[in-house]
Amino acid sequence: MKPQASPKITPPGAGREPELLALARSGDREAFATLYNEHAPEVSRYIRGRVRDMHLAEDLTSETFLRALRHISTFTWQGRDFGAWLVTIARNLIVDHFKTARARLEVVVAVTLDGDILVDSAEDEGLRELAAIEAADTLHTALLALTPDQYGAVQLRYLGELSLRETATAMHRSEGSIKQLTHRGLATMRRRLAVAA
Repeated sequence: MKPQASPKITPPGAGREPELLALARSGDREAFATLYNEHAPEVSRYIRGRVRDMHLAEDLTSETFLRALRHISTFTWQGRDFGAWLVTIARNLIVDHFKTARARLEVVVAVTLDGDILVDSAEDEGLRELAAIEAADTLHTALLALTPDQYGAVQLRYLGELSLRETATAMHRSEGSIKQLTHRGLATMRRRLAVAA
């Protein structure tokens, strides 16, 4: 009987993600750790862009990956980015957090320049948070109007806070191409947002 050859490991940057996902789904913690290392910065930037409290952002980032680990068996590779699934989990956690904050009836106190104390009701605070969530949903809808390349460029450049050079490297394009994609993408988003207003 011939010994079986061990499975080939695809080198980094050559489509390893499906293989890592398969290993992680079978319980390989190192594969999941590799996925964590590759996607944690993106997820963290996404959350920090929506939550002002750094400690809360760190907690939500951790919880995103804990949920992903618990539900990794539900993720099936269909050529879609694993990072998009993680961002969806993060978005749901953020929405849940704000819903919970409203339910706790937190009261915000502000001091005017004259020294008067203004107390916002929990309802006012909840409405502000809801408006922020609706604004994020409107932005998401505007992003969906973009071509895949425009979406990638805008997401990495502005939501992911990457430099022009980093975005060009990540997308395997020239800096000029990224400038053009982001310019056209932002113009499309402005038109979409103007229609929604």
